[in-house]
Amino acid sequence: MLYLWLKALHVIAMVCWFAGLFYLPRLFVYHAMSDDQISRDRFCTMERKLYRGIMLPAMLATLIFGIALLALNPTLFLGGGWLHAKLALVVLLIGYHHVCGAQVKRFAKGETPRSHMFYRWFNEVPVLVLIAIVILVIVKPF
Repeated sequence: MLYLWLKALHVIAMVCWFAGLFYLPRLFVYHAMSDDQISRDRFCTMERKLYRGIMLPAMLATLIFGIALLALNPTLFLGGGWLHAKLALVVLLIGYHHVCGAQVKRFAKGETPRSHMFYRWFNEVPVLVLIAIVILVIVKPF
């Protein structure tokens, strides 16, 4: 029963994390397009609160519950390559998360190093990772 509760909490935390991973780069698009200081300040506040208040705790909860699931069922490591591929994608996602955090800091300093078109494409990365992770977990192709 504990395993099922941990799995449910892992999925809930993952959904919250992905909500932030989808929305924060969209804020970057709008931030890069803004042309007045009031808007830029508002976006900085929104980005900081989303990153620190939602995304970071959700990422940590996702990782903690995922590690707990593996600790309760270590034979998953022997079951196939799907889990190893999923974990590799999670590592990639953690890197993406930190790149987003670095961008939040750049915007807070008043820097806008990229165009809104870059952030539109950047916003698609977590979608592709989510698709791959769901397929790996549900289908277990290898």
